[in-house]
Amino acid sequence: MVLTLALLAGIAVAWLLIGTIEKVRFGLSLAQSLLYVPFKLAYRIDDDRIKAARNADAPVIYLVTHQSRIDPALMLSLLPDSTLHILDPASAKSYWLEPWRELARTIAFNAEHVFVSRRLVRVLKGKGRLAVYIPEAVEPDVKSFRLYRAISRIALQSDARIVPIFVGGSRNLPFSMTESAKAPRHWFPALSISVLEPMSVSELLAQTTDPSGSSANALFDRVAEARFSATNPNRSLFQAVRDAAHRVGASYPIVEDVVSGALTYRKLLIGARVLGRRFMQVSAPGEPVGVMLPNTNGVVLSLLGLSSAGQVAAMINYTAGPASVTAAIRTAVIHTVISSHAFVEKAGLADIVAAIEEGGAKLLWLEDIRSEVSGFEKLTAALMWQRPLHVQDAKKPAVILFTSGSEGTPKAVVLSHRNLVANAMQAEARISVSPADTLLNVLPVFHSFGLTGGTILPLVAGIKLFLYPSPLHYKIIPEIARKVRPTVMFGTDTFLANYARNAKDDDFSSLRFVVAGAEAVKPETRRVWRERFQTEIVEGYGLTEAAPVVAVNSAIHGREGTVGRLLPAMRMRLEPVEGIAEGGRLWITGPNLMMGYMTADRPGELQPVSEGWHDTGDIVSVDREGFITISGRAKRFAKVAGEMVSLGAVEMLVQSLWPEEHHAAVSVPDKRRGERIVLVTTAADASPEALRQYGRKAGAAELAVPADIIKVKEIPVLGSGKTDYISARRLALDHLGLSAAA
Repeated sequence: MVLTLALLAGIAVAWLLIGTIEKVRFGLSLAQSLLYVPFKLAYRIDDDRIKAARNADAPVIYLVTHQSRIDPALMLSLLPDSTLHILDPASAKSYWLEPWRELARTIAFNAEHVFVSRRLVRVLKGKGRLAVYIPEAVEPDVKSFRLYRAISRIALQSDARIVPIFVGGSRNLPFSMTESAKAPRHWFPALSISVLEPMSVSELLAQTTDPSGSSANALFDRVAEARFSATNPNRSLFQAVRDAAHRVGASYPIVEDVVSGALTYRKLLIGARVLGRRFMQVSAPGEPVGVMLPNTNGVVLSLLGLSSAGQVAAMINYTAGPASVTAAIRTAVIHTVISSHAFVEKAGLADIVAAIEEGGAKLLWLEDIRSEVSGFEKLTAALMWQRPLHVQDAKKPAVILFTSGSEGTPKAVVLSHRNLVANAMQAEARISVSPADTLLNVLPVFHSFGLTGGTILPLVAGIKLFLYPSPLHYKIIPEIARKVRPTVMFGTDTFLANYARNAKDDDFSSLRFVVAGAEAVKPETRRVWRERFQTEIVEGYGLTEAAPVVAVNSAIHGREGTVGRLLPAMRMRLEPVEGIAEGGRLWITGPNLMMGYMTADRPGELQPVSEGWHDTGDIVSVDREGFITISGRAKRFAKVAGEMVSLGAVEMLVQSLWPEEHHAAVSVPDKRRGERIVLVTTAADASPEALRQYGRKAGAAELAVPADIIKVKEIPVLGSGKTDYISARRLALDHLGLSAAA
């Protein structure tokens, strides 16, 4: 009995001591600090940023993303005592406290009512503090989004600042409000409280390109930034995948291909450690190592093995041709390239192997490594699978990608671990995905869209990943989809249109949505997928230099004809362009922006981004709600008789006339007008007269209607699925008898 009393007294003293420390740290009341102690000890909370919330001058609205049933208690223990806490209606049903439930109904259902708004405004104007708990949905429905409108309006009327708060890891607690299939449960996960600096609605709008834009969308973006901030993007790729294994489960089957079958997280990281040890024998940490592999388990193992070893994966585009591959090897100063005998033989890449050797690199074959691995190596890797082979640094280079070269000489883009992990987490903060999903990736990993969106995102988010080696197998991929039953798929318009032509109506019926990028989605492609497969195509925008996703629509929060809205933690500015009345040239910055370029004239030398901003070379316009519309590449504008004409707009005009065909508009020199537009098309019955008549009816300027039409069986494309405009322009020049140097 005495021992029990002594133990209880010890616990009480320790509780009081720790509570006193927390009271001093944050200026809590004694009751708050004592309430907070068990949370702090049980969940090892990273709470340094809560000071920004407590120190915010009133009037202030704390906007808390409500993920679990402990969130309100946690906030009651940390936010100032004077704070009035209001839950959303769905969440309030889970609590017996009647005042919360009543206030929840008040703000959610009656915020439109002038009387209620005035009452809340009066509370805030009296130096009040309000904590509003909003649903945790990444993509809020129309009803939930009204809450953002109500809060932004109340903040405007009361001159209150808004502080978004997000408790990272809370959705994985047993008390989570998300179903367990989407958020695997853990009793005591480490929690991290993300708190952003207080900002008024006008300050939020000032960050956008349109200060008169939608305050609700500006607030929605700010909440997404808090969500992103809680994910800790300052991790290496290896660390991010290992953390996902802890969160989802080491025995969770995470990646599968058509040959090797499925790998769990544990097997994946064991294999990566085995390979990483071998990679370290042929190259030093920090050295670029080429990777020439298709979409298989082997490419994921190699990527993580290089990350574990502290080396840089240089993704070789084996579809680019021998000259481009040799140039890539020399530009990035690559001495070793990882590949597979079986892949090289099956894909007929003997000329690419020769090009690699000509560039000064040697081949390292996975089959040879596999045959040499000892039992001791496997045992060691099995015991140490959670530990990387080399010290990890998120700021160091992780991957080198080579630009497509669709409009010029390819460059090497150097991306850090932070760039890649941040971009995956930015996408997860904008699009609703979870371990309940299965992602089918057919896009090659040497393309940034296929690498980050199609491979890294599922690995770090715990989404089952099925890899297929070639996007060009138009008849096989629908069959694969019928067997795998994916819920999410990535693709380009060209690929999606071809899959639809070869698919049965139920082949893609399991999909929740398809994310499309790299090229504009044609209305016909969107219509076919919507009508035949009941699947929405969610269009986005990116570039290799941004790792690559810059903006994206979502299934709920989207607008056709646009590429969506900017990702969290990114900023943009538009610079005026002569001859362009609406919009401007897009510049971007953010945590996903590349480290810099390597170029052929300065091989192996990293040329950093100037002042943290990158010129995308794209002409865009942005509406009041932040949706971005791409007018075209700056290089994809032709100056005809002094007028700027978008070649992309020309293609859209032609596509609406001949929707079943493929088209490429290019510009060539013209002595009289400066430049003229030439249409390269697969439409066998295309005629200049038919196009002129259609252009008149559509209201197109006469200058924008091509008079020269070149008919081809296939439009040249790159391995990424993008139109190869260099080859298309060469066709036009040859057809017109003009010099290729023009």
